[in-house]
Amino acid sequence: MSPTRTTAAERGPTARPFTLRKEVAVAYLAPALTAGLGGVLGGQPELTVAAFTSIGATSAAVAFAVGGWLHRRGRPRRWTTSVPRPVITIGLGTVAAGIAGLAGWFAADWLPAHTPLPDAGWLERLRIDLPLSAALATTIVTWRWRGTASRQQK
Repeated sequence: MSPTRTTAAERGPTARPFTLRKEVAVAYLAPALTAGLGGVLGGQPELTVAAFTSIGATSAAVAFAVGGWLHRRGRPRRWTTSVPRPVITIGLGTVAAGIAGLAGWFAADWLPAHTPLPDAGWLERLRIDLPLSAALATTIVTWRWRGTASRQQK
């Protein structure tokens, strides 16, 4: 008797389940390494430092917050799986970028005026770093989460 072989189509989707800690690790490492390399190769030490601080840390924090909210106790919220994948991804990415943009604007203006921090150039970078990192982390985590949530419901 010969063993029967199953094809990938017969086995169904073989995507890995959503794991928050892996998503957060990738959300930190991917932008930190790419922006850090860009800073090193481009001779921009401020970009190299920002890559591992404001860019990578913002991406990881946002991925943790959004991924944790979406994957709450392993059960997706009903509306998050009924909305088309591109719509929820773009919508949450826009909201995250807006919130992070406000935080960057607030930090760049408020911190030098109300704390002993000098008005440094890195504070101005927050206006770009925070919303860009938040938007990228949110869209990637949402897209990946939505793909696994859809498969789990089927």
